[in-house]
Amino acid sequence: MSAGWTREQMAARAARDIPDGAYVNLGIGIPELVAQFVPEGREFIYHTENGLLGMGPPPSEEERDLDLMNAGKKYVTAIPGAAYFHHADSFSMIRGGHIDVCVLGTMQVAANGDIANWSTGAPDAIPAVGGAMDLVQGVKRIYVITQHTTRNGDPKLVEACSYPLTGAGVVSRIFTDLAVVDVTPDGFKLVELAPGVTFEEVEQKTGAPILPPEQGPETGHE
Repeated sequence: MSAGWTREQMAARAARDIPDGAYVNLGIGIPELVAQFVPEGREFIYHTENGLLGMGPPPSEEERDLDLMNAGKKYVTAIPGAAYFHHADSFSMIRGGHIDVCVLGTMQVAANGDIANWSTGAPDAIPAVGGAMDLVQGVKRIYVITQHTTRNGDPKLVEACSYPLTGAGVVSRIFTDLAVVDVTPDGFKLVELAPGVTFEEVEQKTGAPILPPEQGPETGHE
């Protein structure tokens, strides 16, 4: 058995830290998997930028409604009591501070909570930051799910982002295939190691100093 968490295990671990009754927005990619792992006894109300509150889990192929997709163009379901609305109203919910948690993917997260998740600056990169810019400013708590390193082995948790920022100082907790890491006033702090992973391995693969769990101030996570 290989060390670390799979994409699904990362999503399940992130879901454990979402409080009961939270209004939650999920980014594209690994964050979308979080919707499959609601802990027993809890209820999350999922929001998508294109105008749905009460998004359910992905449908089977036979259950697909061709008119029902999330902002990532993936088929979804709607739970009983779900509401549909214009995307302008959807962004009013985001900008008005009515969404409790957002789970995003990323290219880089800095030790001060900066996030870069929309462009590497490459000539063929997408032309604009999109809704993520609103999410990181309007949502009460920003979580990130990402592989700890790139395919080339470069750290994604860094001292300072070298890519264009989506938001400054907004990330509070990071879930990777190796660990759960908090962003604190003193930088990165380890919360939990994935099975089979050592602190030394996480330290080696992190592009900034990282505090072990017994050091540094506690962060404001319930």
